[in-house]
Amino acid sequence: MDQRTLVQAAGRGDHDAFAMLVRGAIARLDAVARLILRDPELARDAVQEAMVRAWRDLPALRDPERFEAWLHRLTVRSCLDLIRRRRRRVIEVELQSFDGPAVHDTAVLVAQQDVLDRALRSLELENRSLVIMHYYLGLSVPEAASILGIPLGTAKSRLSRSLAQMRLVAGSDGGEEPVPRTILPARQEGRPA
Repeated sequence: MDQRTLVQAAGRGDHDAFAMLVRGAIARLDAVARLILRDPELARDAVQEAMVRAWRDLPALRDPERFEAWLHRLTVRSCLDLIRRRRRRVIEVELQSFDGPAVHDTAVLVAQQDVLDRALRSLELENRSLVIMHYYLGLSVPEAASILGIPLGTAKSRLSRSLAQMRLVAGSDGGEEPVPRTILPARQEGRPA
């Protein structure tokens, strides 16, 4: 069954079709929620809330081909709603396994992950969400701005300021080695938004 057929069947109330649709996306949605919320329990709650919204609102989805992007938007919105309701910042660092190429010094990877975690934690929730949506999810700046409900110019300036702040935090780790460019997005002049 293709995605369009599954989305249409799930929209008509087929639980099995919905389960097949979200089965592959759950891990990615959880990773996004953990990056935004910085708390595994809150992330699970946000993903669960997004799944409930998806089930409830699926019949209104206009473009079945954009189902996964729609799920990402629902998850980001659930994260933002959850944190606004809780009105407190939970800070927890969880080192996750790295599925990249094998390297000889895992201590370097742990240190880089710690630098990135500290840099992300230094951002306000909306700015951290914007950075994650753009660099982790690969959404364009206009798409991320639309999800957050902010003007495009505001999103661009917030993204620029957020990256500058992350570089500043990452550069102030006290070490003599410069922060590797692989852990923070490099400034990209002339890059289309």
